[in-house]
Amino acid sequence: MNVDMERKNTHYAAKVAVILGAFPLLLWAFSTGPPSGKAGVPGESNCTEAKCHVGTALNGGGGSVKVTFPGGSTYAPGVKQHLVVTISDPTNTHWGFELTARPSSDPTTQAGSFTSTDSFTGVVCGVPPFLDFQDVYLDFGQNQNCPAAKPLAYVQHTLNGFGRPQSGSQQTYEFDWTPPATAAGNITIYVAGNAANGNGQPTGDHIYTASYTLTPASSGGTPGIAPGGVVSAAAFGGFTSVAPGSWMEIYGTSLSSTTRLWAGSDFTGTQAPASLDGVKVTIGGQAAFIDYIRPTQVNAQVPSGTPTGAQQMTVSTPGGTSSAYNIIVNALQPGLLAPSSFLVGGKQYVVAQFPDGTYVLPPNAIPGIPSRQAKPGEIIIIYGIGFGSVLDSGNQNIPAGTIVTASNRLFNSFSMDFGGSSANLSDPRSYFGLAPNFVGLYQFNVVVPSVANNDLVPLSFKLNGASGSQTLFTAVHN
Repeated sequence: MNVDMERKNTHYAAKVAVILGAFPLLLWAFSTGPPSGKAGVPGESNCTEAKCHVGTALNGGGGSVKVTFPGGSTYAPGVKQHLVVTISDPTNTHWGFELTARPSSDPTTQAGSFTSTDSFTGVVCGVPPFLDFQDVYLDFGQNQNCPAAKPLAYVQHTLNGFGRPQSGSQQTYEFDWTPPATAAGNITIYVAGNAANGNGQPTGDHIYTASYTLTPASSGGTPGIAPGGVVSAAAFGGFTSVAPGSWMEIYGTSLSSTTRLWAGSDFTGTQAPASLDGVKVTIGGQAAFIDYIRPTQVNAQVPSGTPTGAQQMTVSTPGGTSSAYNIIVNALQPGLLAPSSFLVGGKQYVVAQFPDGTYVLPPNAIPGIPSRQAKPGEIIIIYGIGFGSVLDSGNQNIPAGTIVTASNRLFNSFSMDFGGSSANLSDPRSYFGLAPNFVGLYQFNVVVPSVANNDLVPLSFKLNGASGSQTLFTAVHN
């Protein structure tokens, strides 16, 4: 590959050595990214037209370049999107790309900004006639807003991105794009990908281009929460009241213009997002954490500082804020994972698993689900929400909205009963606290007590002395 889609650094270095001799770091900081203006925008060019790479017709290498958009073919003004570029090729094994966004009505102007989410991409800022030595290069970790003198922004691969291992016959690059703060009409995304052969020459490389048109998403009007439209997570009991740290499902209309789960790029370190695509939830004056949105549903975690008692909740979107919804917030609102898919013969089984992933159920109780009965003395794993505060090894609480990275234990007293026999929670194999690597999910590693063989063993628990309200079963056989 001639590292000029990748740019011809040797060529340019020779021409401007006198001018830039005092600034070698500026010249070489982005040594494997293309110069600006090579994404295939009308009136600009690509690396085939510019003769950076020759010998194969544009889009003639048998592969492609594609972009995946979380919002489909729409965008919400000012709402960040995490884009994924995928370059594929049947023969070549080295990769690069350049992408930009322009108003469809005027491709000579910029539409939004780009932010690198890892060291595999960076931003180059330019202006016609797109001379490489006049570009401004902004690395991952820098402020990547282009200066007024170089307003056209392109996100592209870096040296790290060029040299990392490929995945089969393709490579992917990920980054964030923030559309203009106000609707700019249709926006076209232009992208060029390079699948190179790595021979250090401009021949034999394959250049691919593509473009996508995004339309402004309809706000759908002011969001509205349906009467009775808020419950704690349905698979965990679906209660009409919630508690700090518990998950809730909100149903209504115009709650979002997009449909998606949170992604890793939505997190700040271990902190979960309080907004997805402009959708926000407040309860008791506190910002909730959002993990799923669609036009008729939002899933959110109640923040730790939410006051108990009757509280008001709202959903806000770029289209406005809903009327307040009244909900009761209890100190605790525990529920174990027991979805309707585990309703067998009219009996609701708790979701319990062995360490190998097999489910605790009568054999073949649910088609396609590997299962067997538990034996006394075995460890089974059960999940829940709404069980209240936990303490880590330093006796510090882990607040809502946090990815759990350390072992912890429930603050409130807890017991679990199998058909009248209590599980031994002092067994060193036991665990009852927040599940590692999750947000707001409790995990109970329970040693099955000695009980008579039964495919319908009643399973119950007490938290802080109060019995859980679910009627649940499990299966135990010696």
